[in-house]
Amino acid sequence: MFTLPSRGLGRILCCARDGPATRQTMDLGYFFEKGGPLMWAILGAAVVGLFVFFERMYSLQRSKVVPRAFVDRIRAMVAKGKTSEAQLLCEENRSSIARMIVASLQAYADGKTRAEIKEAVEEVGGREVAHLDKNVEIIGTVASITPLLGLLGTVVGMIQVFQRFVDAYANGQATPDVFAEGIWTALITTAYGLMVAIPMLVLYKFVQGRNDRLIVEMEEDAMGIVDLLDEAKRRAAQKAAAEAKAEQDEGDEG
Repeated sequence: MFTLPSRGLGRILCCARDGPATRQTMDLGYFFEKGGPLMWAILGAAVVGLFVFFERMYSLQRSKVVPRAFVDRIRAMVAKGKTSEAQLLCEENRSSIARMIVASLQAYADGKTRAEIKEAVEEVGGREVAHLDKNVEIIGTVASITPLLGLLGTVVGMIQVFQRFVDAYANGQATPDVFAEGIWTALITTAYGLMVAIPMLVLYKFVQGRNDRLIVEMEEDAMGIVDLLDEAKRRAAQKAAAEAKAEQDEGDEG
């Protein structure tokens, strides 16, 4: 009959007895504690990244950047020649597109050319784009730095593993357990760094895409207003020319 050696049986019984308890304790908190001080740096970076993400989501609401109903109302007023009323409404609105439209309407009121109106809009638009881009790169930085923090933790952990192995070898206690436990503990920081970096990279691309779409929409709306103002200026010039010609014809007849 086949029998297990007593040493092997004892090892199996020990593993069976310790296995469930070990699995129960190996939760995220347990791994965090075993990961060492750099785990706190990774956690801090994750908190900063999440805070910036939610702040950007609040600031990049369409109602705060390009409120569609407001833009349509301004376009209708400009098309009807009510530029002064449109400018007053824009000055009362705190959205990014409103500040760009104010610049175009003010330049139009000052009698500037289309090129000068466009330049004024682009100048204000540059400041608004910088405001929209503010802090977005922080999320990308968190996504980039957390794997490096994890790798640093692993390198430091491996150095400590070899130090313990040398000490154990000097004491005649160098066993595979010294390496096994030290290596998996050292790899914890890398795993946590990737657990933070991957979602942060996704959030960064999401915020970046949302920001880019709003900027393009804002530029298109602003240029649309410039076109309407240019058309209004041409109509006014044609009307003035027609009136002048009519007066001249009346003078010739007289």
